[in-house]
Amino acid sequence: MDSDTEETRSQMKATKAEPSTPSKKHKKRKKVVEEPDPEVQATIRIIPGNPERIPPLVGYFPSGFDPTRNQGPGSTKAGVFRHKERGGTRLQVVVTPSKESKVDFVGTSYAGEAQAGEACAYGLGILDKATQTLKIVPIAGNKIFRLEPKVQGLDLAGKEPASSAIGELSAVEKAAKRIDLHNRYGTKKSIRQNKKMQTLKQQDDPDAQNDLDAIKQVMMEREDSEASEAHIDRNTPPFNASATTPRDAYPLDKIIATGEWKFLQDIYKLSEGGTEISRDSFPAFVCNRVHKLQLIEDEDKKNKLSCIFSYITHLIKFKDLHSMDGYTSAKGHRFPPIIKDKFSTMFDAVSKRLSTEKNNLLISYVLVLTLFADEFQTSMTDIGKDLRMTNATIRTHYETLGCKVSKKNDVSTVTLPVPLKFPTARLKRRNK
Repeated sequence: MDSDTEETRSQMKATKAEPSTPSKKHKKRKKVVEEPDPEVQATIRIIPGNPERIPPLVGYFPSGFDPTRNQGPGSTKAGVFRHKERGGTRLQVVVTPSKESKVDFVGTSYAGEAQAGEACAYGLGILDKATQTLKIVPIAGNKIFRLEPKVQGLDLAGKEPASSAIGELSAVEKAAKRIDLHNRYGTKKSIRQNKKMQTLKQQDDPDAQNDLDAIKQVMMEREDSEASEAHIDRNTPPFNASATTPRDAYPLDKIIATGEWKFLQDIYKLSEGGTEISRDSFPAFVCNRVHKLQLIEDEDKKNKLSCIFSYITHLIKFKDLHSMDGYTSAKGHRFPPIIKDKFSTMFDAVSKRLSTEKNNLLISYVLVLTLFADEFQTSMTDIGKDLRMTNATIRTHYETLGCKVSKKNDVSTVTLPVPLKFPTARLKRRNK
């Protein structure tokens, strides 16, 4: 130990303070002067840190508990515990005042001062009067323990304070936390600059680049769709009147853009995880048909149908969000940003309510997708409840799309004959 130390000599001199002469006004007051310690000559030994030896552990009691007061010799016990699963880096100090005490004082190396940045170095000095030696040893910041009182018998396992997890955050989590705090409390200028930096960083991220490519693809397809005005006059989704199959009559890729499919995976993930979807969160039409996904062996077909279910859900929730009678059921619904942005543009959702024309257009999109979901032979019952419309009104909407409604055994069935034949307006004759 002497070879690793640096020795210097220092003399500490103390002189006796002369008592001041009290004034006449305060003659009766007696001033007590404590006698200082006699002159001490000590050898200062600065012991450097040794990675093979654990540095001293220092604990303090913020509650004001004094382990030396009113305690017999040896009554206070202290123990140090090391976490094996954490590679031995996490320590815990437990101080028990006495056998009769029901309170332990517990401190950990991952809370308290360990969380704060180590802005200065700590040292511990021990003066041994017998050998006239003052030893100074360094102390690591995470070896200063804040000993908090804990009642014995309470099950505290696995209930570490939320702040203790800070030392265990990954680099990605720390970066996300810094960005969140910056967006909350930073200036507007710095927030804009930070967002630009994040955008530049995302250009090197393959996943983020894929998302950007998908968004660009959606925007291009949206522009192409808007350029085709054939369906605007009829207030319907894009259609092909000369199609020879029902599937081609309303092209699905003109309704759901290529880049949007990856944002419609919620029902597929719930189905794969075996989670039952809630009727409070999804339309009755979807809940009554989600079992079909378990019967489909082809993963591509299963994923496609689940995405159609998701798109129907978002359309219905968007309609409810902009109506008086359905707002409550839709206010907590989570829309993918790219989907909500598309709906807001397509249906002109500039106010709390949709215009009659745009509301009918939204309903047409829903009804066309119900045909795809049911292989172009569906019923009107459950979708009528989801849209809050009567069977007569729903029937009129289906017929406007070129569908045929037939009734057998009190059950109405909707089909889509091709080529499409739209109803023509009939003029009433005036009686002469």
